[in-house]
Amino acid sequence: MELAFIPSPSRGVLYLGPIPLRGYAFCIIIGVFVAVWLGNKRWIARGGRAGTVADIAVWAVPFGLIGGRLYHVITDYQLYFSEGRDWVDAFKIWEGGLGIWGAIAFGALGAWIGCRRRGIPLPAYADAIAPGIAFAQAIGRWGNWFNQELYGKPTDLPWALEITSSSDGRVPGTYHPTFLYESLWCVGVAFLVIWADRRFRLGHGRAFALYVAAYCTGRAWIEYMRVDDAHHILGLRLNVWTAILVFLLAVTYLVVSSKKRPGREDVVEPGAVTSGDDTADGEKSEDPGTSEDTGTSAAAGKDAGNEDEAEAGADAKDEAGSGKKT
Repeated sequence: MELAFIPSPSRGVLYLGPIPLRGYAFCIIIGVFVAVWLGNKRWIARGGRAGTVADIAVWAVPFGLIGGRLYHVITDYQLYFSEGRDWVDAFKIWEGGLGIWGAIAFGALGAWIGCRRRGIPLPAYADAIAPGIAFAQAIGRWGNWFNQELYGKPTDLPWALEITSSSDGRVPGTYHPTFLYESLWCVGVAFLVIWADRRFRLGHGRAFALYVAAYCTGRAWIEYMRVDDAHHILGLRLNVWTAILVFLLAVTYLVVSSKKRPGREDVVEPGAVTSGDDTADGEKSEDPGTSEDTGTSAAAGKDAGNEDEAEAGADAKDEAGSGKKT
């Protein structure tokens, strides 16, 4: 008998009249807002302009959603194109199904386009938004809770997840809440990147690479716990192999980048630096206190000069007097 468990919602959608309000979509939207908000704060701290992160996110987010859906549909094609399935369901993104690997890859492509239009280096932008992406993933994983999907193996632990739906091959019972494990792991990854970035002043894409490597580490063992259908290669789920490969690429980038381009970028958004310098110069040239001080100093110098001339004249008279006496 289970003494405690995490209940699943009876349904993942509420209707406001004819308008459906889906928990999965809400989690994705909230995650995007958090990522942009935190990314904006970090971008400004690095010397960028306010609003730049949101402007580039206009490109990155749609690309990321398309890429995430494509990865899911391609790797789980049997859910949409096998006998008895309706291929139109492949477009129903609100019902769940986003692959993080495709989302990051296509999102990076969209971000690259946005950065190129603004004349901004993509690695610097990636470093700024890396922790925000991890927080967004942590929030987005709760969408799986609303949909009662992507849970782990059966368990009777006090924090087990109760599955009540029997659709799409689900078997009601209590299972490992892998959505919760990954959500907590992503929160830890976000704080790790923030700490490491402050401690070691990571630059040139290394904060983003650290996020990728840390996330892959957790995703590998969490993915291994899941029981939903997946393709296997040499006994391991496809996503486990993907996590291992991406982890190795991220670590390689960290090592090579730190040797070739140590330190952090001095300028991440040239327009913001130029604008700041112009403002500072304008303030200095219009500072009334500086003008008054200059005038006062000049007057003091003039008075000092007059006093020196008077003293010199007095010395000359003394010397003349001394000569006559001699």
